[in-house]
Amino acid sequence: MDVQAWMDQCDAAVTAAIRRFGWHISYVGGACSCPRCSNVDDGPTFAYTVGMFGLGHPELLIFSVTPETALAVINQLGDRIVRGETLLPGFETIVDGFEPRIVPEVVPNAGEIVFDANLFYDRPPGFSVPLLQLTYADAADRFPWEAEYAGPHQPRPGTFSA
Repeated sequence: MDVQAWMDQCDAAVTAAIRRFGWHISYVGGACSCPRCSNVDDGPTFAYTVGMFGLGHPELLIFSVTPETALAVINQLGDRIVRGETLLPGFETIVDGFEPRIVPEVVPNAGEIVFDANLFYDRPPGFSVPLLQLTYADAADRFPWEAEYAGPHQPRPGTFSA
């Protein structure tokens, strides 16, 4: 399979997921799955949505969780967004089945992270779809901006690019 055919299949899968569920979740981490690519990503794993922008809401991003946890957290929040809830930056929220409190934060450099979303909406990186990072507390209920935070690596908004 050539690279263009692989990209076309990926685009079709994103579109199909959005039509069926309302959004798609891109999970990034480990080695690239593109044919003939030898890139290995040593940064944190992360997942982000494609499709929330079409619902009038910023896309969602979460770092350093398993694919199963990312799906559970994002899908529950997505269902709430479909029902009319808006996640507001700086206002805590909870997700059933996910212990830590979550604080959504605006990501100022979304165009450097959410490539699939910008491709889907045909937006250049400088005019990216908006993005909220779902920052969560550690086991001691401390957030990454607090002293002695001891949880998984969650880059501060604006300091990470994919």
